[in-house]
Amino acid sequence: MHLSDRIQALKISPIRRLIPYADEAKAKGKKVYHLNIGQPDIKTPDQYFEAIKNFRPNTVAYAVSQGIPQLREAMSNYYHGIGVDYDPSDIYVTCGGSEALSFAVMILCDPGDEILVPEPFYANYNTFARLALANLIPIPTKAEDAFHLPPAAEIEKLITPKTRAIWVSHPCNPTGVLYRPDEVAMLTGIAKKHDLFIIADEVYREFTYGQGSKAFMSFASIPEAMDRVIMIDSVSKRYSACGARIGCIAIKNKEFLAQVMKLCQGRLSVSAIEQAAAVGLYSTPKSYLEEVNKEYKLRRDVLYKGLKAIDGVVCHEPEGAFYTMVKLPVDDSEKFIIWMLQNFDINGETTMAAPGSGFYAAANKGLNEVRMAYVLKKEDLERALDILKNAIAAYPGRLEAIRA
Repeated sequence: MHLSDRIQALKISPIRRLIPYADEAKAKGKKVYHLNIGQPDIKTPDQYFEAIKNFRPNTVAYAVSQGIPQLREAMSNYYHGIGVDYDPSDIYVTCGGSEALSFAVMILCDPGDEILVPEPFYANYNTFARLALANLIPIPTKAEDAFHLPPAAEIEKLITPKTRAIWVSHPCNPTGVLYRPDEVAMLTGIAKKHDLFIIADEVYREFTYGQGSKAFMSFASIPEAMDRVIMIDSVSKRYSACGARIGCIAIKNKEFLAQVMKLCQGRLSVSAIEQAAAVGLYSTPKSYLEEVNKEYKLRRDVLYKGLKAIDGVVCHEPEGAFYTMVKLPVDDSEKFIIWMLQNFDINGETTMAAPGSGFYAAANKGLNEVRMAYVLKKEDLERALDILKNAIAAYPGRLEAIRA
């Protein structure tokens, strides 16, 4: 059987590849606190389910390829409400943010083309790039610098004739970094100078915890860059509706959107019932998002405080999304996670995180790092952190404390 080089080059998700070990632990009666996957436990708004109840067409037909007008209008109203000038004609609905990301890379890249991306980065970026036979070129960032960007000159050294875009998760999955306004301006300036696009993955926009100079600034808020900022968005995390699979791609560039339309037509349409339900989501009152933000800030504070209390851990206070990358004093974080699932528990309970190496381009990076998602309730987070602290102390492969 011949299988394509393209598919064989893809890697199993680092977020999910250790799930069999967790399943085995659960089968033996252990309780596993999952810090490895960004699945919110927040209640999905009632507006979603009400819209589904009211969806009663005589025939469930194909929807228009670019998305139903009511949803594009709702998305446009949302953007105008946050000061971003996207009209319905600038927005195409996609099957989640993942399809939007895949579309963006396929439109921009020929085989061998390059996209710059701050590293560590969301692991599936590798998948989308490799499916387009494109290459991700890391912009190195460090935990010791809270994963903020290096100076413009360092980034520009990475640009070659094959560079097509800069790809940014903002706020960032997996690091939790929120780029400062001067960093947003720097990247858009580099993009304009070198005629590049910016793929702005802003699906965690509502989960930011800073004020003033640390407040969130969208890449789409710079008018002169709107024709080269490819906005990627989704209802998944914002409205705790990951299974709805509704996202969008937006840009003030009609030539680019004409190419998006080709791909939208190729996959025919996004689910009609989910689009109708998403219209309901966009009618959710702002108070819902304010309460969710408050809850995640509480969880962020619990996680950060707990991590700082563990000897040898290097971490920073995450300012956005609901993730953080953490250095642990262990020889290999994947081995450590498997060891916790197989060999360690406290009163039948253990903890699971995602190995850090899967969020880097090179196989030898992030070996003693983990990504943690603070998507558990306060008391569960506290319990998970206590287990982690004791596990690190008992782990046979524990290293001397890593210097910050």
